[in-house]
Amino acid sequence: MNISRSDWQPGFGEIFTWFAMDKNGKIAVMVNNCWGNIPKVILQKENPENELDMINEYIWEESSEFFNYPKNKMGKTKLDMYSHLAYADFLDRTAVENWVDDRSKYNGELREYSLPAIKGLFVFYAIEGSKPNEDFPVGCNIKTEMGDYYSFLVPTIYGKIDDFPERLKKIIAVSDSLDFRIDKIIKNDQINVHFTRLAA
Repeated sequence: MNISRSDWQPGFGEIFTWFAMDKNGKIAVMVNNCWGNIPKVILQKENPENELDMINEYIWEESSEFFNYPKNKMGKTKLDMYSHLAYADFLDRTAVENWVDDRSKYNGELREYSLPAIKGLFVFYAIEGSKPNEDFPVGCNIKTEMGDYYSFLVPTIYGKIDDFPERLKKIIAVSDSLDFRIDKIIKNDQINVHFTRLAA
């Protein structure tokens, strides 16, 4: 995998996680699920994969370079939309909410479900699948396509850019147009329209 290629395009088998900030300073984890675009402002960095690895290690408190992690937000994780494909075996939304709630306690294990509760981060997923329309975000009332990002998990207490060391702020893509609390769908072909600069 090499996302530093000038002709890089998302594709099957390459899952990357990048970080974004909206116009109000809210921070989101963006999981591309193979098909989601990554902003050019990140791809144009000298070694974007290494940079993304560094910030991911910091978020999971596994960094070998940065050791001062922000205090636990002691918030809650709220389910927004969810993958039809990933949660196909669940009876209904209530069952998915219970699943998320059981795995997202702020005083529990640090995992994706608890990132909003512990770190105050939004979690957006790109629509996955092996073919168009195989997956879609349950709860969405507009037409979506593979690679479109949707709001999956939402915090009740928000993280902020100053939760990150100065060095790592330079890999966070910033949107001056989006509000993660309102803009629940980010179209894949609009990623570079919305994310035009880095945080530092």
